Amino acid sequence: MSAHSARILLVDDHELFREGLAGLVNAQHDLTVAGQAGDGLEALTLARDVQPDLIVMDINMPICDGLEATRLIREALPDVRIVMLTVHEQDEKLFAAIKAGANGYMLKDTSSEDFLLGVRSTLGGEARLPPKLAASLLNAYARLAKQANTQTPTENNPDLTTRELEVLNMIAVGASNQEISDQLCISLHTTKSHVRNILSKLHAVNRRQAARLAAQRGLLGEK
Repeated sequence: MSAHSARILLVDDHELFREGLAGLVNAQHDLTVAGQAGDGLEALTLARDVQPDLIVMDINMPICDGLEATRLIREALPDVRIVMLTVHEQDEKLFAAIKAGANGYMLKDTSSEDFLLGVRSTLGGEARLPPKLAASLLNAYARLAKQANTQTPTENNPDLTTRELEVLNMIAVGASNQEISDQLCISLHTTKSHVRNILSKLHAVNRRQAARLAAQRGLLGEK
């Protein structure tokens, strides 16, 4: 192991798979495993403790999934590199990962050689994506750019994000900030920020008015 080895945090709820990755990483002269976690909340705690250079993050995990863990870690450690490692070759998973703050996205059936190439590329500042999904991403952004030239937020479409719609739906059923935080696996600070944004975008003075306006505009049930 080099004195300047990049420190890697491995996050996956399957211990056998995680140990296999650890053996592969530790066999490299320029990489070392800084820690292992089995769920998103454990990953957040461990990331704060060990300050890794890069996190390899599974998407589907119990307690707190990889997407939400990535959002939380990105808030706490904005400079850490994060690669999502998953079995899903699905556009929506890729887009969700990028929105959460991931720097790369690799499939679990990738070869050891390609996995290590992806890790090193991401450490070097590149965005590692499977070719098929990279093409989908470019097409999606082209569509969004075209739509942005023709659409603007309206009273009935106040440009709420997917997460804000989730929070709004919980506000509508009377959930407290703490209950929203627990249910969505996000920090209380993040929940309060979402609530402030929702009130501002809906021009509501309080949560009750926000819920009433959301119902009137058909926003409830949207996520």
